[in-house]
Amino acid sequence: MHIILLSGGSGKRLWPLSNDVHSKQFLQIMDDQKGHTESMVQHMARRIRETIPSALITIATSKNQVSELKHQLGNDIEVSAEPERKDTLGAIILATSMLKEKYKLSDDEAVVVVPVDAEAGEEYFKSLVKLYDLAKNGDANLYLLGIHPTYATEKYGYILPKTEEDIASVDVFQEKPDLQHAELYIKKGALWSAGVYAFKVGYMMKKAHAMVEFKDHQDLLDRYTKLLNISFAFSIAEREPFVKVLKIHEHWADLGTWNTLTEAMKDDKIGNVVMGPNNENTHVINSLAIPVMVFGTKDLIVASSPDGILVSSKEGSRGIKPYVSKLDEPIRFAEKSWGQYQVIDLAEDCHTIKATLRKGHQMSYHSHQWRDETWTIVTGKGRVCLDGVIRDVGPGDVIIMNHGKKHTIRALTDLVLIEVQIGRDIDEDDKQKFPLDQNLDY
Repeated sequence: MHIILLSGGSGKRLWPLSNDVHSKQFLQIMDDQKGHTESMVQHMARRIRETIPSALITIATSKNQVSELKHQLGNDIEVSAEPERKDTLGAIILATSMLKEKYKLSDDEAVVVVPVDAEAGEEYFKSLVKLYDLAKNGDANLYLLGIHPTYATEKYGYILPKTEEDIASVDVFQEKPDLQHAELYIKKGALWSAGVYAFKVGYMMKKAHAMVEFKDHQDLLDRYTKLLNISFAFSIAEREPFVKVLKIHEHWADLGTWNTLTEAMKDDKIGNVVMGPNNENTHVINSLAIPVMVFGTKDLIVASSPDGILVSSKEGSRGIKPYVSKLDEPIRFAEKSWGQYQVIDLAEDCHTIKATLRKGHQMSYHSHQWRDETWTIVTGKGRVCLDGVIRDVGPGDVIIMNHGKKHTIRALTDLVLIEVQIGRDIDEDDKQKFPLDQNLDY
């Protein structure tokens, strides 16, 4: 059974804790039932594996989030990476194409698509198997998962079934209607769409070829820019005449906003936070080293990160996305496959960054055309390769990389370094990677 996990969001609704690279699905805020926290993507992958051990999970994501996915889930995960962000339609088509080619899937094989940002009970995960069986053996082209709504909202899609049976044909599917129409749909017996879809591989490939002609998966990647930038719900689900819905009867929440996210938090604070007296329904998440104190507040969200600080009422937090879109700020924090980096200072011709490498991991072997770099080792031991010359480094050592010099570092222990980038035009795309023949292990 193949499951595609959609995990490529831009992170604007949960600013400042999420950004294009370190998006909401990577935030360590979910309860793992063992006294620790885990991210949404870790949570969803774990729950699927516990309920459906035979499931083969593929993560559909954007190319700039692959490093963090591998950091959180390991290198053995299957990843379908978009060469450019195209919303859920492109992500689903690309992942289905990859699975068809890699696993030699027939057109009659079924695939289930699941968003990563959901919190739900056991019935939700068991229903994924039911949807797979329905898609593979049923008579509809598309199967949806429906949730009994608790209030009217413009955030979700609405599914109006023709009958009251648990598996029913769909009369109308409407993605994110305005509040007035959402209320009308609920009065008529509509369900929330959980954003879960099941279909046959051949059905999706036929839809894909109608949008852009391609020979194989690599050709689709090369032509990916020609696909529409639109959601699967608007482009496929609303227009498909042969749709059925599977209803489930339990709690479900989309964790895409601060309101729903804080409802899923185990505690009212995360990080270096002091909660004074008389706080009511206030949640604070602090990812900075400095403390945050909150006193006498009600219905507030306070969130701080290297990217910024948010103070908002919970109701008002729903409207932050357009304001975040107007910000023209560089990303100041991200997880990488080798560890993480945090921007300390940004000047016109000089960037200062703190990089933390995990033991046994290393950066890519690369060079820069336009900037010079200097590494100062703060803690830990490592091994540097500079234009083919290898040397061991430790606290206090300084490594200078002029532009054009190939370089990498491997952490022999957990390692922290300060990187200073100097140049007239410092650009994150100014990076050329090379294969590394030398072994930098012990």
